Amino acid sequence: MCGRFALITPPPRLARYFQAALGEGVEAAPQPSWNVAPTDQVLGVVARHTPADGSLSRTLRPYRWGLIPSWAKDPAAGSRLFNARGETVATKASFRSAFRSHRIIVPADGFYEWHKQNSGRKQPHYFTRADGAPLAMAGISEWWRDRNGPADAPPLYSCSIITTTASQDMEGIHDRMPVILNPDTFDVWLDPDIDDIAELTALVRAAPAGTIVHHPVSPRVGNVRNNDADLVASV
Repeated sequence: MCGRFALITPPPRLARYFQAALGEGVEAAPQPSWNVAPTDQVLGVVARHTPADGSLSRTLRPYRWGLIPSWAKDPAAGSRLFNARGETVATKASFRSAFRSHRIIVPADGFYEWHKQNSGRKQPHYFTRADGAPLAMAGISEWWRDRNGPADAPPLYSCSIITTTASQDMEGIHDRMPVILNPDTFDVWLDPDIDDIAELTALVRAAPAGTIVHHPVSPRVGNVRNNDADLVASV
């Protein structure tokens, strides 16, 4: 699973890396955060075709982490749907519509996983890309509107991060990891006109060995109230 991550890089720099425009509301996103947790505001890269020439145009915009299906009665459903298993994302009722037509990239500087040791103690580790680039985690998004609220109320945009079976880069620390996309797959993943399930699920796989590295960090990261640079320091 992926239940905590760090988002430290400023939005303008992320936008340049992902060749995206800054969307409305991005400036208000809480930056930086070394301890992003479900229901927090995160950032996502979404793409749409430009009417003039049909080219893909990317935008970096805010989302609530924890996908709220459009048919949900209230936002509480999102607190449980912060991860989507790659094996069932195309078929599970909560995710299949978003997987077909609302795919995004969720940027991060790194993510955390906990290794259960023989003593029973859980040691957190911090994972980053080996080349120092931002992580591009495969995500899906939805929009939700309160049916009992005002008709002109803005929708709530939410997202989930897709996970898959861990690669050897996880070194037995955890059996799951987020799907990390390489730049040469960004356009295919983000293109809303691509709905070939076989083509899309081919991208839902563990990144090649050597993509990510890790080090142990303080157990302080387990408390969402802790949010400082020391959380990613090696211990």
